[in-house]
Amino acid sequence: MLAFFSPIPLALYIHIPWCVRKCPYCDFNSHEAHGPLPESAYVDALLMDLEQDLPRVWGRRISSLFIGGGTPSLFSAEALDRLLSGVRARLPLRPDLEITLEANPGAVERSRFAEFGAAGVNRLSIGVQSFDDAQLQQLGRIHDRRAAFAAAEAAHAAGLDNFNLDLMFGLPGQTVDQALADIANAITLQPAHLSYYQLTIEPNTAFHHAPPALPDDETVGAIQDRAQAELAQHGYRQYEVSAYAREGWRCRHNLNYWEFGDYLGIGAGAHGKLTDPAAGQIHRLWKLKQPREYLASAGMRAGIGGDAPICEADLPVEFLMNALRLVEGVPTALFAERTGLPLAALEPALRQSRERGLLEMDPERLQTTAQGLRFLNDVLQGFMPE
Repeated sequence: MLAFFSPIPLALYIHIPWCVRKCPYCDFNSHEAHGPLPESAYVDALLMDLEQDLPRVWGRRISSLFIGGGTPSLFSAEALDRLLSGVRARLPLRPDLEITLEANPGAVERSRFAEFGAAGVNRLSIGVQSFDDAQLQQLGRIHDRRAAFAAAEAAHAAGLDNFNLDLMFGLPGQTVDQALADIANAITLQPAHLSYYQLTIEPNTAFHHAPPALPDDETVGAIQDRAQAELAQHGYRQYEVSAYAREGWRCRHNLNYWEFGDYLGIGAGAHGKLTDPAAGQIHRLWKLKQPREYLASAGMRAGIGGDAPICEADLPVEFLMNALRLVEGVPTALFAERTGLPLAALEPALRQSRERGLLEMDPERLQTTAQGLRFLNDVLQGFMPE
């Protein structure tokens, strides 16, 4: 039985699954919208879903809220206002709650940024991916370079200076110079945060069935090194494998994931992770993926796609695959606080990883070396249950 002695922070994730068009690289639970979106019915379903989960989190305060998708900015500001009002009525929230909304650079979405802010959204995550029109076309994006610039400008104009830009590298045929041009364009828009991650080919995607020609490892490595140096020079400090932020603007919601905090997940296909100290267990809970099925069963037991405890043997690697993504790592004490296991459960794998030069030698922190961060899968392999 796991033993928990400290309160664990709790976040809320809300999934809105519709988008205008499915991108060929996307493996998220997203569905092309055909006709008007069922905004009112879906908000009703989300709030019923939340009410069903409330007994699992009585008395706990929400530390961050993230609305993802799909493209949740396709919903009207009125629908999001009703959703956020319903959340406030049902859960205690931090006074300075970070509320993030994922948005695409489309004209309709960016015209609503000020209204989203009035509804309570105080952080945007804008899916730019690239500033190269040819690359955007290959990626199946429906916006162009001009729309990407206009979206960032609209965020500033709406007073939403705390925004993230999603940017990808290792794109089909991409050179180092092309990738650095994307970085330079992003910097000119002055986002508070930048998510910069490599394009990977995932199963069950269009790119998996018809893979494009991607840059070789040497080119990708050069892109990473040059981009990191350029971002650092302009005040964007890397704090996670694919996350860079100006001082004071790290994403609280994602930090909660990486520090193995708890989170509720509501919406079609949403996942949650909840600690039950009384039972000495950590559960994963997920909802039905298909929007039509979710709408028909939200708030009922039938709407839950699964609910299962995390096996004790899997907890060390589950914790580390999140915590070791952080450049500065985490205090060693956090392992016992968040998993309910003694740190001794990580020995002798900790010692072996340190001897191999993959983990720092500091006994007070769980932190990779620069080499360990780049080869994180190799680090985690040493902690896999036999």
